[in-house]
Order: sequence, then structure tokens, then C-alpha cells
Amino acid sequence: MRIGEVAERSGVSVRALRYYEEQGLLQADRSASGQRHYGVAAVERVHLIQQLYAAGLSSRDILELLPCVYTGSATPDMIARLTAERDRIDSQLRGLTEARERLDSVLRTAYQHLDRDAAA
Repeated sequence: MRIGEVAERSGVSVRALRYYEEQGLLQADRSASGQRHYGVAAVERVHLIQQLYAAGLSSRDILELLPCVYTGSATPDMIARLTAERDRIDSQLRGLTEARERLDSVLRTAYQHLDRDAAA
């Protein structure tokens, strides 16, 4: 699959795909004319990369983690890093949940005021 198709299917820009390739996160075969050709699994890999970026991992972290994702094997150091990342993400989730609950409270109060003002 060509770069434009991978970009369209994965919802990222061609520029992002080139960056992932430069960082070693994504591999492409090259045609005789130099065009990139990706395997079918490229779209799934791009989605994973996007998720890991969204979770706050760096390119370097993702590069180190990808072999573990695909082989299932990891060193004790990698397991410790993965556990620390998971714990960090859990902490972020707790913080986001708390922020959402506070916003819900503000919205409830705002709606109650609207209802009172409309009734008056």
C-alpha cells in the first residue's frame, strides 16, 4: 500500500508517516523509483503509535517498546518501564476523571440556575 493510502486509512498525515519512518517506528519497502510501499499491518501499527503518543510516550520510548508488543518478550528493565508507564497513565486517568466530575458538578449547578431563572 502506498503512503497516501496508509495516511488516509490511519487518519494521519503523509508527513507524520515520514516522521515515523525517520524515527524507526515504521518501515516501508521502496520501489525501483523510490516510492514507499507499506504492508497491510502498517495501518494498525500507526494506530498503536498514535495511542502511545497520546499516552505521553516519546518516539524513543515507543521504539524500544514496539518489539515487546509484537514478540511478547521483554527484559526485566523493559517490564519495569512498561509498568511505570502504565502507572503514570493510570494516574493521568484518575486526574482526568476528577476533572470531568468537577465539570459535571459545575454543569449541574449551571443547569439548576437556568431552570430557576426560566421559572421566575
